[in-house]
Amino acid sequence: MTSYLKKIVILGGGSAGWMTAAALSSQLDPKFVSVTLVESDQIGTIGVGEATIPEIINFNRHLGIREDEFMKATHATFKLGIEFVDWGRKGDAYIHPFGGHGVDMNGYEFHQYWLRSRADGNAYPIDAYSMSAVASRQSRFDLPGTTNSPRSHLRYAYHFDATLYARYLRSYAEARGVRRVEGKVEDILQAPESGDITALRLDTGETIDGELFFDCTGFSALLIGKTLGVGYHDWSHWLPCDTAQAVPCAHAGPLLPYTRSTARTAGWQWRIPTQTRTGNGHIYSSAFMEDDEATAILLANLDGEAMASPRKIRFKAGHRHAFWKNNCVAIGLSAGFLEPLESTSIYLIQEGISRFIALFPDASLPEVVRKEYNQHMQTEFEQVRDFIILHYNATERDDTPFWNYCRNMSIPDSLSHKIDLFRTAGRTYAYREELFGRPSWIAVFLGQGIMPRSFDPVIAMLPSDAVRDSLDSMRQAMHAEAGRMPTHAAFLQSYCPAVGA
Repeated sequence: MTSYLKKIVILGGGSAGWMTAAALSSQLDPKFVSVTLVESDQIGTIGVGEATIPEIINFNRHLGIREDEFMKATHATFKLGIEFVDWGRKGDAYIHPFGGHGVDMNGYEFHQYWLRSRADGNAYPIDAYSMSAVASRQSRFDLPGTTNSPRSHLRYAYHFDATLYARYLRSYAEARGVRRVEGKVEDILQAPESGDITALRLDTGETIDGELFFDCTGFSALLIGKTLGVGYHDWSHWLPCDTAQAVPCAHAGPLLPYTRSTARTAGWQWRIPTQTRTGNGHIYSSAFMEDDEATAILLANLDGEAMASPRKIRFKAGHRHAFWKNNCVAIGLSAGFLEPLESTSIYLIQEGISRFIALFPDASLPEVVRKEYNQHMQTEFEQVRDFIILHYNATERDDTPFWNYCRNMSIPDSLSHKIDLFRTAGRTYAYREELFGRPSWIAVFLGQGIMPRSFDPVIAMLPSDAVRDSLDSMRQAMHAEAGRMPTHAAFLQSYCPAVGA
């Protein structure tokens, strides 16, 4: 008979630890498999990953979490996409929306029709044909529903307080049998021959033994890095930003249903509105900017009064050589870090957990399972990496040394191929369950000025007035539909007002 794991230990809380605990507790019977999470209140969490992408909806649904209850508890707002300001050129702005642009027709992608109409003089940007972008511009929101109206094309995610999300998932996990142990690790015990981790010895004197360990200790990577010695792939050549300053501020103005990313002198600044505050951060390269200047830029560009002092975070873009080594799986920052330009931090936690559950091993922890997991997670990181690099490299800005570096730097062959393919005739393809599909690549390509030299020859044969009329009809229908939706703030107040706000 197959032997199964009986003792799983998670070291570290925060979003990574409690997402792992919640997901495992939703799948495993505590009568057969014990799950223990060890964390210390003395060790803080990063807690700035407040913007998400639509895949978080599936994670919460798999846990059986009600959306309105989760949003109330985490002070969440809705997110329809990301606005990018000053990235391609200073003064430019575009929205990378969730969902697609327009409607594909006759087996051809919508953006090919848009390229044809642009050649005929259409001045509307492609995000004028995205329901999510149109609603964003009007600061409106409603649930998509299942009708055939333009509203059914809405796709959304959330902004929320990551600390409150971890607290919410802790309650969920503990109610399903997860045991939380308070304490700091003083010693990590390993099997002499295999090097497998056998137990954690805490400062309380308690020893927590286990068969499988999750490292959710953040940048310290206490298990996967310091104990098992797994090295790190450094991607700072392509992603030179290595520091963030983060600070919350009071609301000012309407509660917008999208994240804003504004390019600065040597990096970029995020704006993430929750129901009770706005999260802000300035990510920059310390090789091109001093900390004091970065802090001054952040504070000078807040919408409202700062609610705390800025907190500095150092990081290095990249990932571990292995995400699963011996009997240890790294989740979250201990596994790797990619700056949250496209809000992928929580997604990469989610994917690490989901892939582990999909490959859930027996007690022997087969090597082939570890190999498959590592290959999958490496591919995930590399694909997200390329998409983030695109934002930096696809710029015409030459006003600072930082942007000159980004515009002229060498890029991975995998990204160079995608850019060249799109430049020829607007072609782009997704590979191996790639997270960012064609609409996302198209939004950034076009938003930052990578314009195809031609478009699909079949579309070129269509009557010009027929193409124009189809696009006008779509654009007008989306604009009218957005006008019938409630404001984002009004919808939140009726659906999920923040608890304790």
